[in-house]
Amino acid sequence: MKKILTILIILGVISACSSEKKKINEEVVNIQEGEVVNSPEIPKISFYQYEDSAAYPDAILELYTPLGNQIFKPGKVPFEFNIKNFPFELNENKEFKLFNILNGGDPVGFYSPIFQRELAEGSYRVVAYLVDEEGLALKNFGNYIDRDFQVGDSRPFPYSAEPYLALNLPRSNQIFEVGSEVIIDFLVVGGDMKLDGLKVKILFNELSYEIDHMAPVRLVNLPIGTYQVKVQLLRSDGKELEGPFSSVSKSIIVR
Repeated sequence: MKKILTILIILGVISACSSEKKKINEEVVNIQEGEVVNSPEIPKISFYQYEDSAAYPDAILELYTPLGNQIFKPGKVPFEFNIKNFPFELNENKEFKLFNILNGGDPVGFYSPIFQRELAEGSYRVVAYLVDEEGLALKNFGNYIDRDFQVGDSRPFPYSAEPYLALNLPRSNQIFEVGSEVIIDFLVVGGDMKLDGLKVKILFNELSYEIDHMAPVRLVNLPIGTYQVKVQLLRSDGKELEGPFSSVSKSIIVR
């Protein structure tokens, strides 16, 4: 019996070690020269990622309504999605699994793939996507979809073949406890970062970090304060893209 217990303990330790996430692409930064951040008592600010495998790579999100550049009357606009190869049923925490972003705003979550949204006259671009158990956007082809449509007497967005950003995290005025991870989670829609020679630049006030692929970026040890977060989609040579959704800005609070 003792031997069995010993084996189970060893297996548990091995499992815990193997499940521990490994940090990659870590970059330690200082706020400004001359500040007290060099004190050993104050943790350094660092950007990093985890070496994760993609969740639900075969998940498919289809959008039946609206159709491309479909026109609706102001008021309740119908949305109808079809979801395949993904556990969409409610869990005990009642977490949202489907999110929509309209015109670069904050994501809104939905429990059902069929719903209505109250919309005023205007031109709209919806980016819809599925999330995993951590609330991070699924990033494989077919996990997300975009569509333009109009409400009332409004013109379509000018045609552009340029890729653009959809920002899942953080949300506007999101509050973080000091010492906790801040997650920057984005999608590049309408393009491939590698094939199209793109990179994403993330700015937290004066702090910056660049990434050349779609993956959540984490930031830890931000001091207490309010931060302007800016996420920019750039060419590999640093040139900004011209589309209206190639840059997203949000304010967050660390307390």
